[in-house]
Amino acid sequence: MDVDVFLTNYIYVDPEIFGFWLDGLTTSEAVIQQRKKISPNIPLDLIASDVLDHYRTYAHLERYLDSPQKLENSTLNFQLEKSSKMLIIERYYSLDDVVCRELLGKKLSSKYRKDLDEISEKTSIKLKSCRRQFDNIKRIQKVIDDQPAGSLLKIIQREFLLSEDLAKKYCAIVFIANQRFELSKKKLQYLSFNDFFECSQSIMGYWTYVYQHSQEIEEEFDKEFLLDLRELRCLFDKEREIKHLVLIRLKDTLLERSYVELETNFRHYYRSIITIAISIHRSRELRNFFLDLTEKLIEPWKISGWTVDQVKQFLPALTKCVLDLNSYGNLSGVEIRCLWDRYMNVLNVCLLRMYHN
Repeated sequence: MDVDVFLTNYIYVDPEIFGFWLDGLTTSEAVIQQRKKISPNIPLDLIASDVLDHYRTYAHLERYLDSPQKLENSTLNFQLEKSSKMLIIERYYSLDDVVCRELLGKKLSSKYRKDLDEISEKTSIKLKSCRRQFDNIKRIQKVIDDQPAGSLLKIIQREFLLSEDLAKKYCAIVFIANQRFELSKKKLQYLSFNDFFECSQSIMGYWTYVYQHSQEIEEEFDKEFLLDLRELRCLFDKEREIKHLVLIRLKDTLLERSYVELETNFRHYYRSIITIAISIHRSRELRNFFLDLTEKLIEPWKISGWTVDQVKQFLPALTKCVLDLNSYGNLSGVEIRCLWDRYMNVLNVCLLRMYHN
């Protein structure tokens, strides 16, 4: 009878094999991959024994990873170096952007989990890995929902011991899910997870209570601010003046064809931006925010042949010209400038991030 015996004080985590296990490779697939990376002179049964041992260890470790603090505090069952614990936790909670994009805008129910094979096939990510990522997102979302109001980032880092960069990804996913943004429309499919990540970071920074408040509640929209945006309707009356100022500012930087196009269609672009602002206090309009940006601005710009550089020139010019106005009718100039600046900080980020093929 052959018996394999392995004794050690500290568990060794092989990053390569751990990666195979996380990616959902079977032991046979992992053995084949591992053999490619090491000397071909090593017997196959020895490689297989090593891979199986690692896989068994990681399977035992997994029960602690639903709450990483359990692994952090576990010294009796698993003797792990601090660096190994952090590696395991960070890698276990790692995310594939293509999988995240498929999950954005979806209701992450138990029923949906059964359909992850479609995402696996579409993204070429193993089903086991898709399920791991789905379960981790659900787990973090539940912990956040059960916590008192506070900073999403701090809650995730405290409860799951993740790096700031990875925790920010989960922040964005939970924020988008809880706010129920419409992201599943065909017109939005060209946008990547990183596009929505950058947009959500800007929205959380400027439109939630974290802006000029101490509560650090990135998840909750500043409802008073969204309601106050209705005051920007006064800018409809300033259209002719703003158009004149913007065209003067851009006259020397735009090609003649682009200048004429902007002069012709300025009214549509300008009024669309203001219309979105005065409407997003309503839940339905807020959920359709990305769809509205696409339909009312991005698609018309593409039809007119705008380049990314034109967008980069137009948005700051428009923002600055409104801020430089001397009069806003009967309303306080300070208030209108603050609302406009806070609103346009997000639109600049989102429109520039979303304007690509």
